[in-house]
Amino acid sequence: MSTIVDTFVAPPCSAEIAILYQDEHLLLINKPAGLLSLSGKHPQNLDSVHYRLVQQFPGCTLVHRLDFGTSGLMVVARNKAMNAALCQQFSERSVRKGYSALLCGHLERDEGVIDAAIAKDPALFPRMSICPVNGKPARSRYRVVERFYLRGEGDADLPVTRVELTPETGRTHQLRIHCQLLGHPILGCDLYGGMKMPGAEHASRLMLHASRLQFVHPVSGDKINTHNASPF
Repeated sequence: MSTIVDTFVAPPCSAEIAILYQDEHLLLINKPAGLLSLSGKHPQNLDSVHYRLVQQFPGCTLVHRLDFGTSGLMVVARNKAMNAALCQQFSERSVRKGYSALLCGHLERDEGVIDAAIAKDPALFPRMSICPVNGKPARSRYRVVERFYLRGEGDADLPVTRVELTPETGRTHQLRIHCQLLGHPILGCDLYGGMKMPGAEHASRLMLHASRLQFVHPVSGDKINTHNASPF
């Protein structure tokens, strides 16, 4: 078995975490793009969502993660019991998540479903692969919001589609690799082809934002339905 060595070093992130809601049980935050969810093994990757929050909220734990380049909504547990209760909702797929994204090119269809199993492949690390044999089931929905052009360098305009993405499963890199499979990678995605279109290399970040999060508060029983507008 080949050993995976992660040599990635995250550049410093000066953007702050916005706390959108807090009570004695949990936090709802807006994670900035360019910040790790959890600290990495590399000593230069200490800064992260968890590292920052645990200074202010001792004992807090992450229930789920967002990719380094992804911004948006996260729910954070403030104790072990809350972590277990929220993790159960995620494992039962009762948590509803929605993302805003800009995809390279203009999609032909206004909506659709991507159903393709995803597998880890040490030879491709840090990328994942589509593998119907060894992969875990993964399903995503998309809906077109608008099609437009971004002004690129020189005379080239970059065709872009704004979409709402709804993952029905929660695999690593699911939305990024599913959009690549669709033939329209997420703009600014360095791992799955989102930098290859003329002009796309000038994208300031991965254009993926966790904009909706819906779950049940384990203590109050209230349905929490949070929306956080995309910054792009």
